[in-house]
Amino acid sequence: MAFEGLSEKLQNAFKKLTGKGKLNEQNIKDAMREVRMALLEADVNYIVVKDFIKKVTERCIGTEILSTLNAGQQVIKIVNEELTGLMGGSVSKLTWSSSVPTIYLLCGLQGAGKTTMAAKLALYLSKQGKKPMLAACDIYRPAAIKQLQVVGEQAGVPVFEKGTQDPVKTSREAVEYARYYGRDVLIIDTAGRLHIDETLMPELQHIRDAVRPQEILLVIDSMTGQDAVTVAKTFNEKLSIDGVILTKLDSDTRGGAALSVRAVTGKPIKFAGTGEKLQDLEPFYPERMASRILGMGDMLTLIEKATEAAAAGEAEKKRGTKKNPTDMDLEDFLDQLQQMKKMGPLQNVLGMLPGIGSKLKDVEIDEGALKKPEAIIRSMTPSERRHPDILNASRRKRIAAGAGVTVQDVNVLMRQFDQMRNMMKQMMGNKKAALRSMRSLKFK
Repeated sequence: MAFEGLSEKLQNAFKKLTGKGKLNEQNIKDAMREVRMALLEADVNYIVVKDFIKKVTERCIGTEILSTLNAGQQVIKIVNEELTGLMGGSVSKLTWSSSVPTIYLLCGLQGAGKTTMAAKLALYLSKQGKKPMLAACDIYRPAAIKQLQVVGEQAGVPVFEKGTQDPVKTSREAVEYARYYGRDVLIIDTAGRLHIDETLMPELQHIRDAVRPQEILLVIDSMTGQDAVTVAKTFNEKLSIDGVILTKLDSDTRGGAALSVRAVTGKPIKFAGTGEKLQDLEPFYPERMASRILGMGDMLTLIEKATEAAAAGEAEKKRGTKKNPTDMDLEDFLDQLQQMKKMGPLQNVLGMLPGIGSKLKDVEIDEGALKKPEAIIRSMTPSERRHPDILNASRRKRIAAGAGVTVQDVNVLMRQFDQMRNMMKQMMGNKKAALRSMRSLKFK
């Protein structure tokens, strides 16, 4: 997961301050030395690190410890606030044009994931009620246009392409096409290069001048570390970018790009790619990212994912809603498993829980853990799913054979189901008992 190494090192540095009643210069000096090393090892730009350490140190020295916080917590509070400020302070949303279509020009080096990101952004905007269109203006990379068409189809978004025609002319025609057919957003996928060269920038400048995009968004691979800062600085100087999109933030990246780009360019990070699927795109919230880095979790994003998954599940559900939420059956249970899968990889979901992320480093998460209970339920008849109390020994044996599991696996699932059903009933009354039941639920 992203920032895993950095998060662990920062937490270790703060542990040494636990129990101290007041911060002094030596406490701060020792802690900041470790924080400095952790940031540098995470490939954060050294100038950014220097300024960051200076700000944190100045705030910490002489600070009176709040009555509810120990010294370690006070430092964490200050570091959290400064990390948030370092990455922009608050979320930076896309801006919109007063005329149709609103044009977003995507640029970046080859291999950063720009073409896939164009489709991710289109899908994201579609969910916001927009009608986006993609324009293929990368005529140099083999199969680039075909790739955009494939991901565009997966996102349910049309793609405008004119083969190897001059990209500037194609971009102009794409604007007219989008306007004529009522597409209110146009996302232009431009050519990348293996490195910044003299051919890339003039072409991008000509496209910019031809279509006058609402925003120019630079797509950066999070795994490139400090090189990402150089790339961002150059693109900003040549094109005056409006924002940054980070890709591969779900990988074992050290985090240097996320912590350096905003400070060096002054441009906000607007989105972060958090997985390979087209729906794996999140607005970049600096305060939430700082919380993740410090091992404090990200409950707001987790709640949003759960809400979105639940809404999607309800939209797909064919049956009517039950009058009583405690009348839970195995079809409801299957719906919940499906919603959990829609929230993304289990490793990422668990990493958003406070205090959990740092403990997952050496733990192998079985991404197929939900497949077995799903297979078991799908091996049941509709009547058995809706009336689980009829599942006697012979039925369970047949279900196990159909799912390719043991009868014991079926029994384990039924115990889990009974626990969840009891928990739903308890939630209507005793909340503490419900929490105890929730902690006992484990998928095997």
